[in-house]
Amino acid sequence: MSKYNALWEYVQKSGKESFRLTFEEIQNIAGIPIDHSFLKYKKELAEYGWQVGKISMKEQTVHFHKID
Repeated sequence: MSKYNALWEYVQKSGKESFRLTFEEIQNIAGIPIDHSFLKYKKELAEYGWQVGKISMKEQTVHFHKID
């Protein structure tokens, strides 16, 4: 089980084709702060039919896109 499973399930159940979450929103959903390990774990999201798009350190946001 991944430490980001709660986030992946949230993304899968969003009902949207793409959207953006702030680092703070991700922390609230996942129950843990986003850190450098997110780059490793983000590959797991493909199992849910989604992918991580742009990660903006300046805006502190992550874009999520549904895989067609």
